[in-house]
Amino acid sequence: MTPAETLKPLLWEPKNLVRAIEAAGVTLWSWNVNTDAFAMDDHSYELWGVPKGKDVTFEDLSAHIHPADRDRVRAAFTATRSIIGAYEIDFRIMIGDELKWISARGQGDDEGMVQGIMFGIFIDVTGRKQAEEGRELLAGEMSHRVKNLLAIASGLTAITSRSTTTVEDMARELTLRLTALGRAHDLVRPVPGQTEAPSALLGDLLTVLLAPYDDLGAFSGRIRVSVPRMSVGDASTTVVALIVHELATNSLKYGALSSDTGTLDVSCSAQNEAVTIVWTENGGPKVSAPQSKAGYGSKLVERSVTGHLRGSINYNWARDGLVVTVMVDPERLAS
Repeated sequence: MTPAETLKPLLWEPKNLVRAIEAAGVTLWSWNVNTDAFAMDDHSYELWGVPKGKDVTFEDLSAHIHPADRDRVRAAFTATRSIIGAYEIDFRIMIGDELKWISARGQGDDEGMVQGIMFGIFIDVTGRKQAEEGRELLAGEMSHRVKNLLAIASGLTAITSRSTTTVEDMARELTLRLTALGRAHDLVRPVPGQTEAPSALLGDLLTVLLAPYDDLGAFSGRIRVSVPRMSVGDASTTVVALIVHELATNSLKYGALSSDTGTLDVSCSAQNEAVTIVWTENGGPKVSAPQSKAGYGSKLVERSVTGHLRGSINYNWARDGLVVTVMVDPERLAS
């Protein structure tokens, strides 16, 4: 008898099948399509957050499904008997405040049904779904960055044309602005292989980020910055850079930096409870609150402020110019 033939009987022993199922992270279920009764193994009960041994029905489990997915899952399960071959349904469930992604899999077309009972498995696919969402978020962010950079390049060209008189001067100054923009952009999206920047002073960080937009060099023209001496930690440098980059881009397209009479003031105050950064625009086009829902960039800023910096952001669409107030946790800013 070959080694494979020796192992084969062991493969089908119930205890070894259980070991294989547990190793794969698979949980088992059966559903009586006539009575709506559900039977599950212990791991399924844990997955759904249901007390072990409790009699459950499909409707009982449906109460745990995320409201946005509930009707879709009910319709899908009802339709499984008309599906030829294997089926797979991914949906979200809520266990208290925790959200999980579950994949339910089975065999349709009554092929695997025994005495009116269907059989299948549940798999926790939360990790995979989070990774997919992360990739989609990154792709959306990169697309947004590229569109913004094109708009910035156009805006910087317009600014440079106002402050130069010859083609040579314009080419030289525009090159300097684009080079400065490149340095600022590295803070938003560090290049591969680049080591993390050391802790920086907030004033120095703002100098690098806003230098490309100033008519006469950093802070000597229409951009003014007044901040106390404080450090920005490695992790927060990229977050602050992303926020300032987004605000400057929008100002260049629609706000004070789009006009040769516009000015920008960035001030900051620090207390034990919070660091408050105020972005004030004046002298540009008249502004009003957007009528449509927040765009990708605004959502990105909101997520950055409330997420990593554990703070808040408020927009005041004053008639004379936008005022943005950002309040962040001092410890998070320094981290």
